[in-house]
Amino acid sequence: MTTAPVADQLRLLEVQALDTRAAQLAHARSSHPVHAALTELEGRLADVDGAYVTSRTALGDLRRELAKAEQDVEQVRTRAERDRTRMESGAASVKDVQALSSELEALGRRQAALEEVELELMERVEAHESALAELGSARDGLLAEQARLRDELDAAVAEIDRQAEALGAEREQRADGIDAALVALYDRLRAQLGGLAVAPLRGRRCEGCRLELNPSDLARISAAPAEQVVRCEECGRILVRGVDAA
Repeated sequence: MTTAPVADQLRLLEVQALDTRAAQLAHARSSHPVHAALTELEGRLADVDGAYVTSRTALGDLRRELAKAEQDVEQVRTRAERDRTRMESGAASVKDVQALSSELEALGRRQAALEEVELELMERVEAHESALAELGSARDGLLAEQARLRDELDAAVAEIDRQAEALGAEREQRADGIDAALVALYDRLRAQLGGLAVAPLRGRRCEGCRLELNPSDLARISAAPAEQVVRCEECGRILVRGVDAA
């Protein structure tokens, strides 16, 4: 049967309150709303990054197609200029002039078709460049928001850590000198009962499980010596008597 000075049992309630607050701070640290905001933003950033890479790749492909189209147009222009120079030189025969004239007409049609392709590619390149610029701007905005949220989270965590450190120092002070067997029982029960190992008994109710003790259990507890460590028959937590009187 565990016994401990009444003062130690009352101090154990104070230690429990500090441990509960420490657990609340740990939960607040790990579940701060900014964590969720950062996770959501990182998902959006991944989407934008993926779209940016896809758009940049497509733009690169289009620029290569445009360069090829421009080269094709230039080759036709060069060929047409060469034929025109021969025709205007006066050295070509009538038959050659007729052939050159027919070729120039064909080259003209070929050039018009190639220039149409070139124009379409230029428009597509311009559209992709605009889209890529918008994606880059969106990405920059998301990165700035990510940096802001990280700064906000760092500040919040630092404040929680400061409170936790102060709480730890106070807890160490409050727990110093409490009966070792009582502390051992408290630590074991905390691990088993979700962190709440000790609670006051107020009237007939255990403040740990919020249930009222039956008359026989209450009579047994009331008859126990003040230094005897009693426990709730419903939840198994340590019950501290005389809290209201203290």
